[in-house]
Amino acid sequence: MKQIIDLKTHSIVAVACFVVSLIAISSATEFVPVFHPSISIQRIHGTIQIDGNLDDSGWNGAAKASNFVERYPGKNVEPSVTTEAFITYDNNNLYVAFVCYDDPSKIRATMCQRDQFDGNDDVCLLLDTYCNASWAYEFFVNPYGIQMDRIWSNITGEDIGFDLIWQSAAKITDLGYQVEMAIPFASLRFPQSNSQTWKVDFWRNHPREFVKQYSWAAYNQDDQCWVCQWGTADGINGVKPGRGFEILPSVIANQTGNIGEPANMSSPFLNGHTKTAFSLGGKYSVSSNITMEGTYNPDFSQIETDAAQIDVNSTIALRYPERRPFFQEGSDIFQTPFNSFYSRTINDPQYAAKLTGRSGRYNFGFLSAYDENTPYIIPLRERSILVNTQKSTVNVARASKTFGRNNFLGLILTDRRLDNGGYGTILAADGVLRLSEKYSIVTQYIISLTKEPSDTVLNGREGLNGQYFDNTNHTVALDGESYPGQALVSQLRRETRNWSFTLNYDHTSPTYRTETGYDPWNDYKNLNFYTEFDMYPSNSIFGRISPQLFTENRWDWDGTRKWSFNGGQIENNFTFAQAYANVSWRYGLEKDWGVEFRDLWYTEFHTGAQFNSQIGWSVDLGYGHTVARWVLKKGNETYLGTALAIKPIDRLTIEPSLEYSRSKEVHTEMELYKQAIARTRVRLQVNRQLSMRLVGEYIDQSDPFNGRMKSWEFDPLVTYRISSFSVFYAGSTHNMAKLPDNTGTREGWRQTSRQLFMKLQYLFRV
Repeated sequence: MKQIIDLKTHSIVAVACFVVSLIAISSATEFVPVFHPSISIQRIHGTIQIDGNLDDSGWNGAAKASNFVERYPGKNVEPSVTTEAFITYDNNNLYVAFVCYDDPSKIRATMCQRDQFDGNDDVCLLLDTYCNASWAYEFFVNPYGIQMDRIWSNITGEDIGFDLIWQSAAKITDLGYQVEMAIPFASLRFPQSNSQTWKVDFWRNHPREFVKQYSWAAYNQDDQCWVCQWGTADGINGVKPGRGFEILPSVIANQTGNIGEPANMSSPFLNGHTKTAFSLGGKYSVSSNITMEGTYNPDFSQIETDAAQIDVNSTIALRYPERRPFFQEGSDIFQTPFNSFYSRTINDPQYAAKLTGRSGRYNFGFLSAYDENTPYIIPLRERSILVNTQKSTVNVARASKTFGRNNFLGLILTDRRLDNGGYGTILAADGVLRLSEKYSIVTQYIISLTKEPSDTVLNGREGLNGQYFDNTNHTVALDGESYPGQALVSQLRRETRNWSFTLNYDHTSPTYRTETGYDPWNDYKNLNFYTEFDMYPSNSIFGRISPQLFTENRWDWDGTRKWSFNGGQIENNFTFAQAYANVSWRYGLEKDWGVEFRDLWYTEFHTGAQFNSQIGWSVDLGYGHTVARWVLKKGNETYLGTALAIKPIDRLTIEPSLEYSRSKEVHTEMELYKQAIARTRVRLQVNRQLSMRLVGEYIDQSDPFNGRMKSWEFDPLVTYRISSFSVFYAGSTHNMAKLPDNTGTREGWRQTSRQLFMKLQYLFRV
């Protein structure tokens, strides 16, 4: 009997121990996301060489960040792979390392120039050095150590043209890959204080069948302020931010040639003289918060040419991204919701100077330039007119203050004074008010004052006549008139993980103009609404399903309806091959030049995939009844866009693309317009410094006014890049067109222009 009782007792104890063990194991393995994590950084003990290896003595004792979460598409769930980050510093640099565990055969990486990798595995360091969530640095590195950097602002988001000087290296290992970064304090802006406390986060992008994103900090994705949710780093003591001189000299040489007039097969090709020029730029950090920058005779040419855009049915001046180095320091300071300063309106400056600063929650900037070839945009109700008014002086002043939790108020004053008389001045106030975690208001109000130049020669050459602005007694011609104008934009936004919307109202008066911003229309009132619902199914072929609805309405200033469209879209991201398929549609009416067109509709289909690291593709299709604006007819419009990204080896990328748009009149099938743009870019990265690129572009265009035009362009380029600002490149551009012979009876291909160019630029830090 006693043995039976002992046996029962032992059994109960064993069962109890087993249950306790299960509970202990469950508790030990339970994943818990951490919101607002913190890390204390220790000064380096030893040395660190940026080579992708983490066996240097300096990494001993570095602070460690782990327990990463999957922030997308999962909602703070445990990632499928493990990531660790390490951080330390010395007097000169902030050092960061990542260890990314993974199957090395599945890692996606491209050997390319900085800022040009896409769809790669990569890691990212995020820094808000002022802890005010108004702007922040982003540092990306792929498994080959290639850099990509950006600056983010709470006004307009990321600026992809931003560049800094820093070091990086990476190495693919048997366990995945690892990354090292060294970011000089001389490249950063932060408070002048003996002890630093920064907002920081560490991210990892993991592109496989579905793109996943992991972060050190867990996120409430119903909170609009993502920077506010980063972790906190302290322990950095006795370091100083960027000070001293940076000198950027460069030597430029070019030689151009053009076909003579009249342009036909028999016209002589005229070669110009070889021109050389010396350019000098400089930057001086007055303090940790204030930077002065100047340049004389700068070469503002872009190494990467702008891709042609489908514009055969566009009536407004096109907008292109800014990639010129001078405008990068403090670029976020000058940004506003209404594009009040568009830096590419400073087209060809003889000299330029800039002052930018940050002090606590205040940001300020001043920019001045003398432009030798000034673009002058005349915005109208239906279209914009772009002319060249030769020389002008531009001044821009900007100040803003952040307050509370990611709110801000700002002022901007811009002024352009034309050498041949006339000016354009605007004064604007803008801001963001966070009503709650989910809701915010964005607004800007602008007053403009314009005095046109008096230029009868330009009026005759550009065809500017005495027609009047709609709803005003002012003429379009540059005849010295003066008038004020005003504009407003206001948005109510809701941004959450599952349901977001934007309610937008904006207007410009008939006499509103800005000669330093991008506003190609005036004389309108817009009321738009957009909403989307995001769903993330589990155990499904769909990774994300997003139905969206919108309504767009425009009236002229006098209340006449200009257009009204309603529509929607369904976006689908699949859990295989990074595939997506989106369908959109719209229906409504439009009034152009006094003619109203009803029953307009358009539907589009977009699809694409990234099967592996070697090949990706996209296809865009569109069809519907739209307005051919230059001939005021309703047409059956067909659109096709397709692109490939082919990477036979990890350092060779071939990117062919095609865009085609055509419209035929609905009843007669008469062709209203057609444009096709075929473009191929081939990039070969020999090593991290040396690269070669060839762009070929073919355009075939026809419309009732200009007839049919065909052209080719070839742009070879060789680049040797030491850093983002120290670079040597040499290349050429070759333009060809289909021209008639001198009798007008036959056509043939003929080179119409050519340019050979070379540039050597090197950054010195003193």
